[in-house]
Amino acid sequence: MVDLEANLRKVRRRIAEAAERGGRDPSEITLVAVTKMRPVEAIKAAYELGVRHFGENRVYEAAEKIPLINRWLEEKPPTSRSSPLVWHMVGHLQRRKARAAIQLFDIVHSVDSLRLARKLDRLCKERGEVLPILLEVNVSGEESKYGFRLERWPEDEEQWELFTGVVEEILALPNVKVQGLMTMAPIVSDPEEARPYFRRLRLLRDALAERFPEADWHHLSMGMTDDFEVAIEEGATMVRIGRAIFGEAPPGYRKIV
Repeated sequence: MVDLEANLRKVRRRIAEAAERGGRDPSEITLVAVTKMRPVEAIKAAYELGVRHFGENRVYEAAEKIPLINRWLEEKPPTSRSSPLVWHMVGHLQRRKARAAIQLFDIVHSVDSLRLARKLDRLCKERGEVLPILLEVNVSGEESKYGFRLERWPEDEEQWELFTGVVEEILALPNVKVQGLMTMAPIVSDPEEARPYFRRLRLLRDALAERFPEADWHHLSMGMTDDFEVAIEEGATMVRIGRAIFGEAPPGYRKIV
């Protein structure tokens, strides 16, 4: 039996301690509770314990759960709805699912191409909305990972110039608003082995802020259950945590309610 309250207390303490080690204010870090393969009841319980930011990896799963949560919130007394719930799309987003995604999510972490950014922009224009997005970057060079390939950006001028050309076009889109970067570090046995990748993303963000000072580069979405403390020490503003909060998901789990 998962003790959700105890798990959240521990995760929040670890976030605070990592922030202090990095000389940062813990309030700068947003905990995104990743609810992939978790039932609606787990989301409700986390909400009652103060969680307000939730992440989903798949559009089809979010489309089943988010409307149920919204109806539940609408039925709650106004006094118990202290602040709004924010939904984060943290998984790979296919262009054909972009329309559904913008109807469900408040922010998309995983914009990994100019074509996807253009489609999101066009769909948001139809709705009269502006969607916050993060640019997903592959700083490790792993073939299995999505994102703009930037494993050589500090020393490869061509890779850097190609990327900044795309960034310039995305920043010009009026209905998506870039707010920073996201990455997935390699899966490693020692969290310290992930540190160079988190540092590389932070340095990339700093370089982009210098190149495009008019844009918002505030957020670094990096770090998950096994490495979020190192990510925070290296500058993460959003950590995406599932297992440390909700425990292990049963293999093949599909129960929503």
